Amino acid sequence: MKITTALTGSGLIYLLLLTGCATTVPESIRVAPANDIGVNEVQHDDKRFVDSQVRWGGSIISVKNQADETRIEILSRKLSKDGKPETDSASQGRFIARIKGFLEPEEYPKDRLMTVTGTVSKVIEKPVGEYPYPYPVVDVKTYHLWPQQKNYPPPYYYDPFYDPYFYPYPYWYRHPYYW
Repeated sequence: MKITTALTGSGLIYLLLLTGCATTVPESIRVAPANDIGVNEVQHDDKRFVDSQVRWGGSIISVKNQADETRIEILSRKLSKDGKPETDSASQGRFIARIKGFLEPEEYPKDRLMTVTGTVSKVIEKPVGEYPYPYPVVDVKTYHLWPQQKNYPPPYYYDPFYDPYFYPYPYWYRHPYYW
């Protein structure tokens, strides 16, 4: 009886606030692994880091579906505390995320932010332009596609001194012969 009376008052408000703060980001994305390995480290010493656990993220460059997997090419960026790629940070290199099954390429458009966790399986060489570029390949265990940020225009600013009839007279003096 006391529980129901407590929930009808301010307890219900606190309960609603707590459920509103719940996140849909997987735990493995939010928590960084113990050894934080960078993309550029794996590119330079691939044999040392094979089978290492990583959490990388960045901007999607391209999506290619194959017979039994999807390969997403990602431009790596620095991750924030919660695992979201920081768009204003410099690139840390490119990598390929291998995800089992089919992913709709239209749902993973270019420049969308994505974070993955998994193990480094190998480093393959693909050309970027004419330059042979080493791509670390990550076998993905979990991934998170971050919601697209919407840029809203600034709110309308009301100027109390603006009047469409201001020129050449103030708003209270509409005509040179005011009566």
